[in-house]
Amino acid sequence: MSKILVIEDEATIRRVLIKILTEENDAYQVDEAEDGLAGIEKIKKEDYDLVLCDIKMPKMDGVEVLEAVKKLKPETPMVMISGHGDLDTAVNTMRLGAFDYISKPPDLNRLLNTVRIALDRKELVVENKMLKKKVSKNYEMIGESKAIAKIKDMIEKVAATDARVLITGPNGTGKELVAHWLHQKSERANGALIEVNCAAIPSELIESELFGHVKGAFTSAVKDRAGKFEAANGGTIFLDEIGDMSLSAQAKVLRALQESRIQRVGSDKDIKVDVRVVAATNKDLKKEIEEGRFREDLYHRLAVILVQVPPLNDRREDIPLLVDYFAGKISEEQGTAVKSFSPKAIKLLQEYDWTGNIRELRNVVERLIILGEKEVSENDVKLFASK
Repeated sequence: MSKILVIEDEATIRRVLIKILTEENDAYQVDEAEDGLAGIEKIKKEDYDLVLCDIKMPKMDGVEVLEAVKKLKPETPMVMISGHGDLDTAVNTMRLGAFDYISKPPDLNRLLNTVRIALDRKELVVENKMLKKKVSKNYEMIGESKAIAKIKDMIEKVAATDARVLITGPNGTGKELVAHWLHQKSERANGALIEVNCAAIPSELIESELFGHVKGAFTSAVKDRAGKFEAANGGTIFLDEIGDMSLSAQAKVLRALQESRIQRVGSDKDIKVDVRVVAATNKDLKKEIEEGRFREDLYHRLAVILVQVPPLNDRREDIPLLVDYFAGKISEEQGTAVKSFSPKAIKLLQEYDWTGNIRELRNVVERLIILGEKEVSENDVKLFASK
């Protein structure tokens, strides 16, 4: 059932539109409002799949209704109804976000085609939103502890924005999972997520890796090459271990964040980029700032939203869920039967000192699945989980 709202101050036109729509399809549930204010009140209370709205109306005109709807329920398609003298305004409403416009008196075929296309578009938008909420199983965040629940809640609030995010936490805690969740739940999910491990790239090559270079910029630059920022255009760049980045590279990243422009190494030509930046580090950046190894202005640009991922020792209540998840995943990868873990084995794993965090836990679970009995016992843990 598709819910359609007709906002039209002329009762005759309103009745004609409702008659056309209801006779066209039994699945169209058509509601009406006699002016813009009444229409907005209905939109606040109901979720409509489509709104047909006259442009010239008393109290609140169609342009004002359109602007209000785009703030209230931006996914709702709006089709504007224009009189002969409203054509310029109707075209302008398209720039403001209207789906389309139809003229008075309404042409039957154009009206029905526009309605069908608009409803199909709404369905696609809704499906896309639902898909974005389903994060790839490769990057699931397993756990029900307060710390993980807080991170998940923060991601839900932040993902839809373009706010920059700094993720902190020890090695092996899953900082990259947070970055993937942020990207996959964002409006940039159809774009690329480009990962850069700043610690793995030599300091003399980091600028070329991030911003690209032109032919002849240095000895081995035999041709022009785009960098990671250009590759991430329209998507997200994940700067992992950003605390290891050189100061000169930091200055260029700062400029990219401030101006949304980069320059390839060896060129003075600006390249505009539309990139969301997510960064991560296992270092105390405030301490790095005090010791002159990290720029304070870059820190404040990056840490608009700060996400702290706790060590596994601080969320031991999640270990049973993590063990179960890893056991299933590893068995699937290896094509073997899923092994269960005895309650005593789980308890012993919960008491373990996980200095390597989730990465270490996964390795231990894999070892126990390979070497342990059909049901992994307390004795198996004692034998095979030791460091």
